[in-house]
Amino acid sequence: MSVKAYARERVGIWVIYGALSLVMGIFLVAFRIQGELIFFLLMMMWAVVIGTEIWELCRKKQFYDGMLRSLAELDNKYLIQELLEQPDFLEGQILCDVLHETNKSMYEHVAGYRQQNREFQEFIELWVHEIKLPVASLSLMMHNHRSEFGSKALEQLRRIDSYTDTVLYFARAEHAEKDYLIKPVSLKRIVSNAALRNREDLLLHGVRLETEQLDVQVLTDGKWLEFILGQFIANSLRYTSGKEDPFIRITAKDLSDRTVLHFYDNGIGIPADDLPHIFTKSFTGHNGRVFARSTGMGLYIVRNLCNRLGHDISVQSEEGKYTELSITFRKNDFYTR
Repeated sequence: MSVKAYARERVGIWVIYGALSLVMGIFLVAFRIQGELIFFLLMMMWAVVIGTEIWELCRKKQFYDGMLRSLAELDNKYLIQELLEQPDFLEGQILCDVLHETNKSMYEHVAGYRQQNREFQEFIELWVHEIKLPVASLSLMMHNHRSEFGSKALEQLRRIDSYTDTVLYFARAEHAEKDYLIKPVSLKRIVSNAALRNREDLLLHGVRLETEQLDVQVLTDGKWLEFILGQFIANSLRYTSGKEDPFIRITAKDLSDRTVLHFYDNGIGIPADDLPHIFTKSFTGHNGRVFARSTGMGLYIVRNLCNRLGHDISVQSEEGKYTELSITFRKNDFYTR
């Protein structure tokens, strides 16, 4: 709150005071009051006015400046009401009451939306678990009668199963901290599980999987990491380039303070304009429109999971040549704090 702004707001009141002083001076002159006495009375009146204005300015400035400082320091601005002390002037008290009521109303609305979101999440999780039963039954039937259904039908069924997993993981991603267990896990075992889960798709697309230097343990949640690798494999298979020898190479580099997992494929690559946005929610990019139907959710979920697990994720790519995704696992005290 600046003095200049306060003065602009009060200038109308001061004009009224000046007019009253002029009228009072005229009346006093009309009643033949001595000039010295008139001057003394007017000076006394203006001393009271100026003193009152200075006092009002000081206490209001102290309150509003403190409020603005607190607001600037807060990450969650709606918590400002919790930091305000009840002022001793009416305008400030009204402002505090308004903030209190709006804050209360906001919390009630947020609680309602949270309840709706919780109920919807529970429904989605229940639906995914229910839909997996017929998917598993159909998968078993197709395996037992492969000649009747064919590999294409089995591939589509696996895609349905993968999409339902993505829905489930996305529903849980915002509260992943309640559903993971950080402990040392073998990268070789996780990669093997992901490869086995996607082996038929790899064979169907003729993609060769190479692994190197995976005999290392990292601090992570094995289930979530397996899901992340499954998303990488699904993306690589979706954007195969039709080369004679398509392959995926998964390697690890163990350093003193970190372990870096590299996922490399020689597919179609990512256009340079799309590269900064591939982790953005619902971003499909050029490849998602031309080569395959894409939801733009897979890598968005992957990035969120990596952030929550404390891993760093990065991407390098050259259109028409390769794509390499890297996950960095820390070796410091990140998980013990």
